[in-house]
Amino acid sequence: MAAGGGRLLNPVGDILTMNDKRRCHALLVEAGVPVPPALPDVGSYVDLRAAMTAYGWGRVFVKPAHGSSASGVIALAVSGSRVMAVTSVEIGTDGRLYNNLRVRRYDDEATVAGIVDRLAPDGLHVERWFPKAGLGDRVLDLRVVVIAGEPSHVVARTSRTPLTNLHLGNARGDVAAVRAAAGPAAWGNAMQTCVAVARCFPRSLHVGVDLMFRAGWRTHAVAEVNAFGDLLPGVLAPTGNDGAGSAGLDTYEAEIAALLDGRYANWAGSCVR
Repeated sequence: MAAGGGRLLNPVGDILTMNDKRRCHALLVEAGVPVPPALPDVGSYVDLRAAMTAYGWGRVFVKPAHGSSASGVIALAVSGSRVMAVTSVEIGTDGRLYNNLRVRRYDDEATVAGIVDRLAPDGLHVERWFPKAGLGDRVLDLRVVVIAGEPSHVVARTSRTPLTNLHLGNARGDVAAVRAAAGPAAWGNAMQTCVAVARCFPRSLHVGVDLMFRAGWRTHAVAEVNAFGDLLPGVLAPTGNDGAGSAGLDTYEAEIAALLDGRYANWAGSCVR
C-alpha cells in the first residue's frame, strides 16, 4: 500500500529497475530475454571508442542510464576516421545540451565527443546497434503493453531515422502489416518474449516493452522496458483471442478490468522470482 492508503500498481522497486537501463538490461540477460549486447561501463568518449574497437563494433546506441523519451540517446556509427551521430541532442548557444524534437546529425568528432562526455557523468548504457526491420522506407519497432501477463496493446513506431519515438515526428505504423511481414511464428515468439519480460516484474500490473524485429524478421530483441509505457491514446485491444480479457478496451480500462476480474492476482501468483 502507498502512503494514504492507495495501492501501487507497479511497485517502487520495479519502477526503479525499469528506469535504470543498466540494471534492467542485466535482469533481462539473467532471465534469458533477448537483448542487444552491451559494453561494460563507459565513462567518457575515449572509453567508448576504445571499447568499440576492442569489441569490433562499428555502430552502437549510447543511452543515458536513467533517460526516457530518447532524451540524450545517440545512434553512433564509426568507420575509420568518419563519425556520424544521430540524436535529439541540441547544443545551445549557451553551450548547454537540450533535448529537441528535431532529430539532427553530427559528423564532427570533437562535437560528438563533447556530447558524450557531457552525458557520461550521469551514467551511460551502450548497446550494439540492432538493425531494425522496416516496411517501405521506414524502420520500425513496437511498443507492446503487457497487462497481467497478457500482451494486449501494440503500437508500431516507424521512422526514417534510427530513433523511432513518436514525439520526434515519427508515425504510427500498420500493426497488421507488421504482423503479416513477421509471420505467425516470429510474431508469436516476439509476444512470448514480452510475457517473459513481464515475468521479470511479476508484482507490476503492466509493463511497456519496446521490441525490435531484426531486418529479415527472423529474430527480435528488447530495447527497453517502461514502467509508464501504457499511455497509448486511441489504441484498443483487438477483439478475438488476441485481445483475450482486454478485448475492445483501452490500456487503462484493461488494467482496471484485470484488477477486478482477478487476472492480475492470478498472474502475480503464478510468477516465481
